[in-house]
Amino acid sequence: MNFRYYLILKLLTYLLTTALADQGNNEFSAKIRYDNYQVYKINIKDTKQLQLMNAFQNQTKFSVWKDYNYITNDIHVMVKAQEVYNFLQLMHDYDIEKELLIENVQELIDLEQSHSGSSKFDWTRYYQLHEIEQWLDDILLTYPNVTESFSIGNSYENRPIRGIKIAFKPNNPVIFIEANIHAREWITSATATWFINELLTSEDLEVREMAENYNWYIIPVLNVDGFVFSHERDRLWRKTRQPTSTPDCIGTDPNRNFDSHWMENGGASGNPCEETYAGPEPFSESETKALAEFLTSIQHEIKIYLAFHSYSQLLLSPYGHTIDPPENYEDLLQIGKAFADAIGSLPYNTTYRYGSTATTIYITSGASVDWVYNNFDTVNVAYTIEFRDQGRFGFVLPPVQIIPNCEELMAGILALVSKSHELEYI
Repeated sequence: MNFRYYLILKLLTYLLTTALADQGNNEFSAKIRYDNYQVYKINIKDTKQLQLMNAFQNQTKFSVWKDYNYITNDIHVMVKAQEVYNFLQLMHDYDIEKELLIENVQELIDLEQSHSGSSKFDWTRYYQLHEIEQWLDDILLTYPNVTESFSIGNSYENRPIRGIKIAFKPNNPVIFIEANIHAREWITSATATWFINELLTSEDLEVREMAENYNWYIIPVLNVDGFVFSHERDRLWRKTRQPTSTPDCIGTDPNRNFDSHWMENGGASGNPCEETYAGPEPFSESETKALAEFLTSIQHEIKIYLAFHSYSQLLLSPYGHTIDPPENYEDLLQIGKAFADAIGSLPYNTTYRYGSTATTIYITSGASVDWVYNNFDTVNVAYTIEFRDQGRFGFVLPPVQIIPNCEELMAGILALVSKSHELEYI
């Protein structure tokens, strides 16, 4: 190669590399980093303080990890490193109480991903989509008589959205579970896969009875595009990956995109740049549309619907769009109490609160659980389960907590199913 052309090529390579690096935290960079980003719990005293926090958020000075809860009067926010000083000054000037939950988000991410674990699928680390799919294939080969693969359709980026059906008897009532509708909530797919394994392998008599007397449809990763992006580019990515009307703002919150009181009562955002953007219309996202169509095709079989989320340690029943309770709310509270008590009885001493979404956390609209509950007459038991923790690690739950969280989930579901049977819902 001519030496002059070699130098030009090296220079162009350098300039291109520098230009990409200068773009910072965008999707063309390598991995987005959160060095010295901090997470705070903010205790809100009055409307003025809440309005101030909303205004600060609208200037994209911070992102909400846990939205404002008017029961506990708190909100969890992640503050950009360059805005921490201004944020703390604002808290001081307006006498807003704060508590530092996470000092450096990137340190938690690095620690989480340093736990490589074994090469086996043993829930000592978090797994990527291709690993989960390979594990599903192995399970299907190992248990061909009681398992069946299904796909509800493809994502925006044309990935199959896969699930597994477990059926020891042909005509059992169905319990449907969806996980990882929000990409960054990795504990949900980890727990879903562990739960699948337990249904097939556990020798515990209660688990065996539950596994064999109900048929299970489980989707470990619903938001496949967002999940892959959260592993490859941005650990804290939440939404889908379909472009919006705002070029710089990608994705829709799929759990605000269902045609159930969509965009009502401030339960979602119409701003494509916000985390709770509901999309331009209901079912605008390939993922939500595919799930709704699949559920409709088996609606008469489903008796219980569960959506796995994190974090906050909550069991949330309908409704999200209104504080008015559903007709069977007292029964749903009984089931919720059984779930929470079962988890609370374990040595981990983990506490779960339960109640309707709107009265327990905040108003939401367009959620999958509400859509199922409102549209299918056979489904009178439907819950969103918000897993560990309560903010110490938030979305970046250390791998060492995967199995304890899974064990809590199993205890809770055993109680939930038992109480639902006792109340004659199944």
